[in-house]
Amino acid sequence: MITLQTLLYKTQEIPYDGTPLAPHWIYRKFDLLGDALVAFIGPAIVPTDHMVDLEDVKNNAPIRSPKMLHFLGEWFIDSLEMGILLQNFLVANVYQRLWEKGVRDLSRRGNDLFYDRRKLSVSIATRSSVSVLVHLGINVETQGTPIPTAGLQELWLDPWELASEVLEKFQQDIEQFKKARAKVLAR
Repeated sequence: MITLQTLLYKTQEIPYDGTPLAPHWIYRKFDLLGDALVAFIGPAIVPTDHMVDLEDVKNNAPIRSPKMLHFLGEWFIDSLEMGILLQNFLVANVYQRLWEKGVRDLSRRGNDLFYDRRKLSVSIATRSSVSVLVHLGINVETQGTPIPTAGLQELWLDPWELASEVLEKFQQDIEQFKKARAKVLAR
């Protein structure tokens, strides 16, 4: 059964280099043991040797952003397929929040979001020996990115407000999922 603890970490910026996409990083950093989704802000510099996306590694496409809103989730389940569905669910949640805030010219290809045909986010799901991990990074600022990107700053959106809404809605959706599963009469 999927459960969820959430945390919005506003104390300081945390740089993201790909290494937080590891089992128990959330527990070590935030003292949340078990299934959890956290949000924090920090620069992103992910060299190819820290990437789990083999397509990006093969294309020698490191990730770089001066400031991103990061969502990092860990679920202690065995199914990478379920992890990819949770990733998809998280990205869809962000897409819906942005749309509700009036962001138009927004599109989604797979688990990537685009604004005005420029990349707004990066995302990946992977499996460790004990869990499934998901990272979603949304550009806040875009100076110096290696490809054409868009960010929350140009959309006049507060990343903390967005993060808080996404965490709250995601947790509500997980609770609704659990209730829907429990209320069904199996035959």
